[in-house]
Amino acid sequence: MSATAGEAPYVLDGLVLGAGNLPLHEHYTDTGGATDHVFALCHLLGFRFAPRLRDIGDRKLGSIAAPSTYKGIENLMGRTIKTAAIEADWDDIVRIVASIKDGTVAPSVILRKLAAYKRQNRLDFALAELGRIERTLFTLDWLEQPELRRACQAGLNKGEARHTLAAAIYTNRQGRFTDRSLENQEFRASGLNLLIAAISYWNTVYLDRAAQHLNAVGTTFDAALLAHLSPMGWAHISLTGDYLWEQARRLPAGEFHPLNEPMARLKRVA
Repeated sequence: MSATAGEAPYVLDGLVLGAGNLPLHEHYTDTGGATDHVFALCHLLGFRFAPRLRDIGDRKLGSIAAPSTYKGIENLMGRTIKTAAIEADWDDIVRIVASIKDGTVAPSVILRKLAAYKRQNRLDFALAELGRIERTLFTLDWLEQPELRRACQAGLNKGEARHTLAAAIYTNRQGRFTDRSLENQEFRASGLNLLIAAISYWNTVYLDRAAQHLNAVGTTFDAALLAHLSPMGWAHISLTGDYLWEQARRLPAGEFHPLNEPMARLKRVA
């Protein structure tokens, strides 16, 4: 992905191609990842698209009927959605979705091709009109459901936690690649992703052990809250310094480091 490219065409790539085996149902982005085309394709592919839209108060709603039909909220309504355009190109829209589901083509490739025409393509317009319907329905849900707004913010915070961890790992918060060649940049990025995966895996294992320990000692907690934990913390990990791998104590298979229990530390001090 080029550094100058918009991120919206790539939003669906990770959902369809990179994480196809995961039980994904809802996807969060910020405003940069939200377009009418993404709204349309997410709906047709079975995902709920929930972006955090900037300046949502300035956005107009789409309607099937004439805007004057909606008495009292005419100022919120934009132009009428061209349903005839959707109907005329519906078969081609279905073919696009089938190609994406089959893995024949990446969603970003389709969206970039449609956007590359000098004059607006009929299929591009029809897909955008379908997306306007989905965006309007989502906007109404966003205004009426505080829990949706909270869920979207929480989801975006998890993504930002990953970016923050990446910046902390790479040259102690500088977060920049200084390599000039693409090959070296890819090596750096691969190494960075490997470290992030290792930290995430370590934290996940010990978060699970901590939850099991709380159950074992009779501490009650709402298990539903576990879904909101993030394995991206690094306060307990030394990111800079000298690493003496030869002197590190290797744990036998099936053995773990002791959990960090505050009450146990207090008892030892006493």
